[in-house]
Amino acid sequence: MSAEEGKADAQLFQLLSNLLQQVESLTNQEEVELRSKIEALGLEVTKVPSKSSQNLDELEIARELDKLSAKLDDVNELISSTMATDPQVQSLLSGTADVWMPVITATADERRNFTAPTEDDSHETKQRSSN
Repeated sequence: MSAEEGKADAQLFQLLSNLLQQVESLTNQEEVELRSKIEALGLEVTKVPSKSSQNLDELEIARELDKLSAKLDDVNELISSTMATDPQVQSLLSGTADVWMPVITATADERRNFTAPTEDDSHETKQRSSN
């Protein structure tokens, strides 16, 4: 994994963590399970593979992809159930979908092109949220 890929992944998990903090502050509830799953998934994604994993055969790769899909399904289920029960979470996620959806659905090449928000972007966001 290149340094740029690692940076994009780190930014994604920082964004997810920040979204979760916003949800927690809106709901006054700590989402311990979801937070631990996001952190675990972040560690899994950013882990440097050992040399032996370069010789994985197709079956092993398929098994690993199945495991990752199951983890993503768990996160999806948690987000869906939280959205269904809490309109504030729903509006927060809907309102910020233009930020996080492209990152989640991006290919590795597209993710490499993502950049950190500039000072202007964060200032603009603050202005919008204070209205």
